[in-house]
Amino acid sequence: MSDPTLSPEASKKINEISQELKTALHQYPNFPKDGILFVDFLPIFRIPNLFNKLVLAFKTYVDEKFKGETIDYVVGLESRGFLFGPTLALALNAGFVPVRKRGKLPGEVYEAKYTKEYGDDYFEIQKEAIPEGSTVLIVDDILATGGSAEAAGKLVLDCDATLLGFLFVMELDFLKGRNRLQADSFTLLCGQPKSLGSVHETNSQE
Repeated sequence: MSDPTLSPEASKKINEISQELKTALHQYPNFPKDGILFVDFLPIFRIPNLFNKLVLAFKTYVDEKFKGETIDYVVGLESRGFLFGPTLALALNAGFVPVRKRGKLPGEVYEAKYTKEYGDDYFEIQKEAIPEGSTVLIVDDILATGGSAEAAGKLVLDCDATLLGFLFVMELDFLKGRNRLQADSFTLLCGQPKSLGSVHETNSQE
């Protein structure tokens, strides 16, 4: 989604990249079940030029939105946040920290519960991963109901870090998930069909 606080130049650059990236999306009707249109953004990663532009668009947003701020860590949600989170972290000269499902991380962890359509699940982050007072961005593929992103935000705050914002590739804005989040959010590719909501709720964290 557009951000009125960005300069016209930054907004134009991000919009141009967004339109190009949308051409790479693949749609799969009736997957994983009848009546669902699955929108797949994974083809972007097959083409180095598009992958670079995906990261560039997010970096352009971050550089403009948080001008003068040092980004200490990018936090990526299991599992699709791992696809581009580390690359974006490198571009921002920041560290990368994963948020994982319960039982996947060694050592002492903070834990947060979130609700999916078939029950509760849990995210964890290592307690020593983010020093107190660090500045953090959270990234994931899709924002739907906001449950998993909200849980990740809680974990960052449990570390006594400063949560600057959330970054998503796509968003099901009709579900109003951003209203649950602890900081502002930015979505690169907008206008996803409502039928994608069922796909995400079935196959992803929320």
